[in-house]
Amino acid sequence: MKVLVTRRILPEGMAILKKAGFDVELHDSETPMSPQKLRELARDCDGLLCMLNDPIDRHLLENSQLKVIANHAVGTDNVDLLAAEELDVVVTNTPGVLTEATADLAMALLLATARRIVEADAYLRSGHFEGWAPTMFVGASLSGKTLGIVGAGRIGQAVARRAEAFGLRVLSRGSRDGVPMAQILTESDFLSLHCPLTEKTHHLIGVDELRVMKSTAVLINTARGPVVDEEALVVALQEGGIAAAGLDVFEEEPKVHPALLAMKNVVLLPHIGSADQETRRKMSIIAAQSVVDVLEGRRPVHQVRVS
Repeated sequence: MKVLVTRRILPEGMAILKKAGFDVELHDSETPMSPQKLRELARDCDGLLCMLNDPIDRHLLENSQLKVIANHAVGTDNVDLLAAEELDVVVTNTPGVLTEATADLAMALLLATARRIVEADAYLRSGHFEGWAPTMFVGASLSGKTLGIVGAGRIGQAVARRAEAFGLRVLSRGSRDGVPMAQILTESDFLSLHCPLTEKTHHLIGVDELRVMKSTAVLINTARGPVVDEEALVVALQEGGIAAAGLDVFEEEPKVHPALLAMKNVVLLPHIGSADQETRRKMSIIAAQSVVDVLEGRRPVHQVRVS
């Protein structure tokens, strides 16, 4: 059995694959290979351990002998699930283990934007700090404010628990129930996105949604970049439609809109929502074990099916 691992992962995951006796080919890099190279290497593989930014499309699936695709992520919007099901290829993900890490990061972005942490840090490092002043870097308080959460799954619920500890009032909406979206948009001082990327959630936050938000509102996105219309967000920030944004994901990742890079009221991170040692270790173990389970004829724990 041959398995392709499309990016460098933590050693615990690689050890599981090697212990199973597979012929493991590793793209030993922090950066993704081209779609063409991925198709070429996957062609004669039985298992594929891939990342959230590896495009696993119908062409790749139809021109390979793959039996399992283990996505080193929770979201599977990079995989053509319908084609995989039609071709009897098992798709798995890594849910649950990154809940707390991603919720932590969402709160970190919320605090950083509200209290202008990154902007203040840059100010001090550049040598401009000459002492305390009552009007210097005045930000937004959290206590008594309203946090809107879109996507009331594991991560959204974990963010809600953290928010309540800071004295925030929480309004949340899931895919089928919860507070009406219109109410969340108009009442939220902070809006945090935790929904999966689907056809329905693509550009969920666009021109119309940004227009009805408070001018003092802060948008946090640790979900997927295309959930937000990035061009509309840029305009809203430039024109004072909303006050700030904290982004861990981008619409055309890894590219970031040039205007966002120039804005002091935007905190930008390179998609590190699950990037703590314990979480990434667990993700590598789950993904690797999923490959082993399928190739050895067992049902994997975290199989993803077409909904």
